[in-house]
Amino acid sequence: MRYLHTMVRVTSIEDSLDFYCNKMGMTEVRRNESEKGRFTLVFLAASEDLASAEAASAPLLELTYNWDPEEYSGGRNFGHLAYEVDNIYEYCENLQNSGVTINRPPRDGRMAFIRSPDNISIEILQKGEALEIREPWASMKNVGEW
Repeated sequence: MRYLHTMVRVTSIEDSLDFYCNKMGMTEVRRNESEKGRFTLVFLAASEDLASAEAASAPLLELTYNWDPEEYSGGRNFGHLAYEVDNIYEYCENLQNSGVTINRPPRDGRMAFIRSPDNISIEILQKGEALEIREPWASMKNVGEW
């Protein structure tokens, strides 16, 4: 398993980049915009992590800007921790066998979500390309919040 990023929701990309980059010294390493999903993701690296961030191996801070305004309360602006695994199906099966609820099963062979005992959302991502879709994961429903 490899730690990937921490996601926080932001209400202004400009204000957030001013804070994280201009004031804290972080650097934007990539940006993804989804017109269909109506969001922008901005990934930042700390100065000492910059070289490995450009090689996709450093932990990053993901700023998520949802285009439709939303007021964040109750810590909703903190999104999730993210980890990458070699085989998402095997990893999720091991978690289940250990008593962990898979809140968002890896139906797509790519992404799953679980919760820590303190209710922190954790994203599990398949390393590389998504695995071929298969049961029982493809038919599993979401459980609770993720």
